[in-house]
Amino acid sequence: MDWSKDDQWKKLSRTNKKRYQLVLNKVNPSKLIKQLPDLHEEVFSKIDCLDCANCCKNHSPTFKATDIKRISKYLKIKETDLIEKYLKLDEDNDWVLLNSPCSFLNQNNTCQIYDVRPSDCARFPYTDEDVFIKRKTLTMVNTAVCPAVHHLLEKLIKIEL
Repeated sequence: MDWSKDDQWKKLSRTNKKRYQLVLNKVNPSKLIKQLPDLHEEVFSKIDCLDCANCCKNHSPTFKATDIKRISKYLKIKETDLIEKYLKLDEDNDWVLLNSPCSFLNQNNTCQIYDVRPSDCARFPYTDEDVFIKRKTLTMVNTAVCPAVHHLLEKLIKIEL
């Protein structure tokens, strides 16, 4: 079953928010960090991001200076042109997308700049790294965005760490 095609996770994610918060607060961080890569692989074996693309449709990564340089070079445009056409500064003074969904998202949910995408995009949803446990607020926000985060938290509820 492809979990990204099933919208049931969105309802469950809202319903189980308190349970997810409890499990994130209760879990042993050092044990979880060791298990995250395997849990990540297991969850993503049942998810096709191209069926979903919620992250690209609803949220913006931050664009670091290195991302801007790499992407503008790939697109063969000046960095200032990339910023002017696609980005804005947010309240934290980070460069984020000017529009949603992402301007680089194709109709078939592929990415026009996939090979040079921002590091935030490449790392999202952080289910295989320590950000998942260290930035619990971000993880909780991501439960409503990404089916992988929801399913990984559901797995954590069932196992003791």
